[in-house]
Amino acid sequence: MKTTKKSSIQKIRPFLWFDNQAEEAAKFYTGVFKNSRILNANPMTVTFVLDGLEFMALNGGPHHKFTEAISFFVHCTTQKEIDGLWKKLIADGGQESQCGRLFDKYGVSWQIIPHDLGKLLGDKDRVKANRVMQAMLQMKKIDIAGLKKAHKK
Repeated sequence: MKTTKKSSIQKIRPFLWFDNQAEEAAKFYTGVFKNSRILNANPMTVTFVLDGLEFMALNGGPHHKFTEAISFFVHCTTQKEIDGLWKKLIADGGQESQCGRLFDKYGVSWQIIPHDLGKLLGDKDRVKANRVMQAMLQMKKIDIAGLKKAHKK
């Protein structure tokens, strides 16, 4: 009796439409995130993995642009991790936004967020949670120490 191994294809995969920089972008992203690599590249598409999540990118022409209506949410555990990702993702023409959001040089929207933010914003003491929210609204890159300070006031 023949047994077949089930395919390990990721059922849902983010698909990014670039003008003509799909491979360049894949190389950039795999350089930013640990445990990342390019799986396959041809003139039209690139398949790559960012920290375990498989993506596909297309050289589809200038017809569609990225918007912040879709973003990639990155959980971070330390300020060092936030600072490192922030610096890399805004390099060479990226743009800071508000509340931990940024646009990379390709226009892709990212949220670089500390893991503790959800706990601080979800505090049952709504006065503390609201202070954290107000502090976050004043930030571009999230400062964990600033959030914790607002929480303790």
